[in-house]
Amino acid sequence: MFDISPEWLTILMFAGLLIGLFMGHPLSFVLGGLAVFFGYIGWGPSIFYLFMNRIWGVMDNYVLLAIPLFVFMAQLLDSSGVAGELFRAMRYLLGPMPGGIGLTVVIVSTLFAACTGIVGASIVTMGLLALPMMLEYGYQKELSCGAISASGTLGILIPPSIMLVVMANQATISVGKLFAGAVFPGVILSVLYLVYIIVRCWKNPDLGPPISKEEAAEVTKAQIFFMVMKSLVPPMILVLGVLGSIFTGIATPPEASGVGAFIAFLMVIVYGKFSLEVLKKAAVNTVRINTMVIFLLCGATCFTGVFLGIGGGDVVTGFVLGLGFGKWGIFWVMMAIVFLLGMFIDWIGIVLICFPLFLPIAKDLGFDMVWFVVMIAVNLQASFLTPPFGYALFYIKGVAPPGVKLGHVYRGIVPFVLLMLIGLVLCAVFPEAVLWLPSVMVE
Repeated sequence: MFDISPEWLTILMFAGLLIGLFMGHPLSFVLGGLAVFFGYIGWGPSIFYLFMNRIWGVMDNYVLLAIPLFVFMAQLLDSSGVAGELFRAMRYLLGPMPGGIGLTVVIVSTLFAACTGIVGASIVTMGLLALPMMLEYGYQKELSCGAISASGTLGILIPPSIMLVVMANQATISVGKLFAGAVFPGVILSVLYLVYIIVRCWKNPDLGPPISKEEAAEVTKAQIFFMVMKSLVPPMILVLGVLGSIFTGIATPPEASGVGAFIAFLMVIVYGKFSLEVLKKAAVNTVRINTMVIFLLCGATCFTGVFLGIGGGDVVTGFVLGLGFGKWGIFWVMMAIVFLLGMFIDWIGIVLICFPLFLPIAKDLGFDMVWFVVMIAVNLQASFLTPPFGYALFYIKGVAPPGVKLGHVYRGIVPFVLLMLIGLVLCAVFPEAVLWLPSVMVE
């Protein structure tokens, strides 16, 4: 309807997006509102037919059924107490060595990540379980907060992860292959955290003192073994039931999520934590989270439809490719943009905004799409830790004892953000870490 160049419309849409976000409005309504405004400018009332078709496409997407079931599984596991049992067992196993409780935090968080896929649940649970104990044993506050916060973010990378489901949907690639591609990068980050804690506490044991010999002697090796097996076997059955069925081609991700939710329900019963209140809380939280995701997807699909329709995608692609940085220079520019956006926007906003822009560029440059999407997923780990709006910082501060200040949390996450960037570089230098498992899985 109005004769405005694609370049100016692109600039105006992004300016409106930034203004809406910094004013504190919900991202879903900012995206949807901009889509309506600029769509009406471009096509008039007929734009609403495009919106109806795109929103129907979101509602009719079979893959997205996995999101509420994975969230429900995570909510049930959070109520089962399995993380607390596993933490207690691993504390006796690793506690006698310097930094042992910190290592326990990382290992339990990694295993919990493979069961839940939700960052908030992992960080709050481990913050309540581990942080008071670490401070009681004399652990440095910065190291304690950093270890809990960083390892808790693995829940959004290690499958099953709702972030990977959303990414697969936006990139139109296999959820199973994306799950497989994210396994080893998640393990790499976990190992980097473990090595960092071991080295720092080996050089300076005062940062993470071991538990006392008297406490270590309270349980025998046989008792420790039984405790570990009792708390480790059920989660491993859950992980193998979900990921194993996907990787072997037995079940699709939505079907596997149903299996996982059922196993998690049985675990709540077996651990004696089942009640109608637990079931109600899990169901209500699942509905709340799923509604948030669907609203964002609907707003984003309308925004993307208008943005691509006005030629915005071609404008951004032409601009980035015209920078003259070469294939890998442009790749690291895109990674830097994702990292910087993570300081101000949550992961789902970054995915919904960046994917329509970056994926065509990555295809033009010849990158493997599974590898490229996993690299963004690894990069987005930092979005939970980088101030001023890193969610993990506020999760851990919310459950921390009075003596822990926000400054301790900020200083504690710095080395772990650097470790995340090292992990990102390793996955870029050794792409087989991402691509090997998807290449051997059955579909």
